[in-house]
Amino acid sequence: MKILHTADWHIGKKLHKHSLHPDFDLFIDWLCDCIAENKVKVLLVSGDVFDLANPSSEARQQYFKTLMKLKRLNCKIILTGGNHDSPTMLNAPQEVLRELDIHIIGGLPNELSECIIPVENEQNQTEVVIAALPYLRDADLRTASHGNSYQDRLEALRKGIQQTFLDAAEICKTQYPGVPAIAMGHLFAAGAETSESERDIQIGNQAAFNALQFGDYFNYIALGHIHKPQRVNATTPTFYSGSPIALSFSERSNKNRILFLNSENGWEPQSIEIPVFRRLLKFTGTLEKLQQKLLDLQPRNGLASLIEIELQEENFHSNKIYELDQLVDNFKVEGYEIVKHRATFENKISGSGELYEQKQQLEDLQPLDVFQKLVDKQEEDEETRKELMSAFNEILEEVHQLKRG
Repeated sequence: MKILHTADWHIGKKLHKHSLHPDFDLFIDWLCDCIAENKVKVLLVSGDVFDLANPSSEARQQYFKTLMKLKRLNCKIILTGGNHDSPTMLNAPQEVLRELDIHIIGGLPNELSECIIPVENEQNQTEVVIAALPYLRDADLRTASHGNSYQDRLEALRKGIQQTFLDAAEICKTQYPGVPAIAMGHLFAAGAETSESERDIQIGNQAAFNALQFGDYFNYIALGHIHKPQRVNATTPTFYSGSPIALSFSERSNKNRILFLNSENGWEPQSIEIPVFRRLLKFTGTLEKLQQKLLDLQPRNGLASLIEIELQEENFHSNKIYELDQLVDNFKVEGYEIVKHRATFENKISGSGELYEQKQQLEDLQPLDVFQKLVDKQEEDEETRKELMSAFNEILEEVHQLKRG
């Protein structure tokens, strides 16, 4: 059976207030061609379908149009919720979509068996079974029997993740003996390489899960959450497919891909690289170097390339900031757009260049970043700092859950 693994679509994502709606449409058009060309029977989407728990009407419309495009290819779609998704919102059309062979598991159901989805071949025989596990929230994993210390809570989360995967494996083994099984998951595995656009999960990523604890029953584990494509050290092939398009400038050099499995050839996936639909460029240097880099750009067609600019000078001078602003305001080359600029000075004058830099970065700060800065200023021991960050992460997760409805 031929299977594709993707994840972290983040429909509705904006990069420096610039909508990535057309980027995702181009990816889906390419994906449909890829599915048809490779005669794919199952598409796995491992979480973070949307960028926001309460997506805009435009993002929802794009989502349903995407599902209908994919459905025309006679391909079973299995989609799980991630930490950015609202389980309630994803599950709302669950029954209707199931009639179209589109299976949605927005959050962990009361009965784990509801996550187990058999896939039949043309002879109506179950050829593979999918354990479609969504993002496991703290409330899904923690029990009253665990202690209340920071380390106790971390260990409770790790054990909860492990037990959920082991229980899913047992259901697959019992109900579909001898049938190959694939697990889907949305989590932070220990050792995974992150980027700027991923939201910390499960006590600020501190409860990193050792992928060796997935067990050895599953033939393949299809992960989501980390945006850089990578393999995870585990006893069976375990992969993050990564996001299909770059979602931050830190991901501009990622080779975005989907993973193709053909069960007849084993369970090592083939990597299929996704075309670059939009370039992200970052220019750094002195004012003269920045001017030259912008002058060297040649007009181009297609989606506009987005540019970040960082002026780097040795000594602060207000004229440099003014000239940088003028450079940005007067920049006009077809096919390019400057979306962010900032200035840094090696020899700062407190209250001038420093303030300019902070102003430029404020919109990029996350709540966790702000609280971390506050904690860093407190005269507390390391254990107390961890307890404070743990408590803040719990509050933050509760806020996200309330927004999800």
